[in-house]
Amino acid sequence: MEKIAIQRIQSLDLLKGIVMVIMALDHTRDYFHYDAFFYKSSDPLQTDAFIYFTRWITHFCAPAFCLLAGVSAYLVGMRKSKKELSIFLLKRGIWLVLVEVVIVNFGWFFNIHFGSIPLGIIWSLGISMLFLAAMIHLPFKSILWCSLLIIFGHNLLDNIHFEDNLLWAILHEQSRFTILGGRKLLTAYPIIPWVGVMSLGYYFGSFYQKTIEPIKRQKLFTLIGIGAIVLFVVVRGINSYGNPNHWQSYDTILQTLFSFFNPRKYPPSLTFLLMTLGITFLFLGNSEKLKGRLVNIFRVFGKVPFFYYILHIYLIHLSAMLLAQLTGFGWKVMLLKRWVTGVPELDGYGLHLSWVYVVWIGIVISLYPLCKRFGQYKLDHKEKWWLGYL
Repeated sequence: MEKIAIQRIQSLDLLKGIVMVIMALDHTRDYFHYDAFFYKSSDPLQTDAFIYFTRWITHFCAPAFCLLAGVSAYLVGMRKSKKELSIFLLKRGIWLVLVEVVIVNFGWFFNIHFGSIPLGIIWSLGISMLFLAAMIHLPFKSILWCSLLIIFGHNLLDNIHFEDNLLWAILHEQSRFTILGGRKLLTAYPIIPWVGVMSLGYYFGSFYQKTIEPIKRQKLFTLIGIGAIVLFVVVRGINSYGNPNHWQSYDTILQTLFSFFNPRKYPPSLTFLLMTLGITFLFLGNSEKLKGRLVNIFRVFGKVPFFYYILHIYLIHLSAMLLAQLTGFGWKVMLLKRWVTGVPELDGYGLHLSWVYVVWIGIVISLYPLCKRFGQYKLDHKEKWWLGYL
């Protein structure tokens, strides 16, 4: 049984690692892709298959990682009392919120004045942990039903709007606000759906107990994955509830498919979550026996996702600063007051998408030895409590 437990954790590390690597592709594209400064990669009228896929594949990162954060919370809770787990989640949630606003924010902009403050994925994970700290005290089955109610029901809130209401924007509507001396706050990741995804992960974390046979878990996750994908096609095809932005028919089949497979992400609609979590569950149900050198490489990143996340932002931004200097734009243009793709001074900056992939691979390779060394350090120093927050 101990062997099964180790293999189980390896599959989770594998998925975390894959998510981290794919996520870096999207962020590299933001800072390096020439076309990113002119149009949205998901626009059916302007994009092409290569650009669209590069953006689309990264949609899986946030839902998968939020789900896995819930799974990890359950596994941590197996060694703690409910009270201890709640305290841990509260502390870690507050820590992640602070990290988003200060460390992550500075990495995106390199602006000591913090003129723009997007509340992104790390922030949403932190807030979701604060909610989960309370939800774990519900009857266990109730956690599942609450999660499903949030995921399947939150689109009922789509037509509710409150003008200039920060609380509502934090909960369910991506909006911009001017705060604290003219700083721009963006509620990039409204939290209601993410709370449901994390608590869903917490519930399914129970299937990683040693008393659960691996084959039972694998079959269940595979069925859930297939069911979610089929439901995505049905709900998206009906083109009514589940996504406020309906898909449209275009002149070509490819453009229509671009529209169909582009459900709303901010906040994540029901169809977006069915599409992404369906693939996530399919992977979890069919990856536990995967082995090999490539698997081990991904697991290196998956063991230290927070460390990797922070480093990759700074490395991408520093690399973009170097490219700007080498191509005549000057490194100072990368001291940003707004999101990089909205800077007019960068008109004409950037690389062809093929070269963006080269830069991405180079960044991931550069991070590998650092992540491997830090992962070993965490393994060798389990007595250091603060490593649990990294």
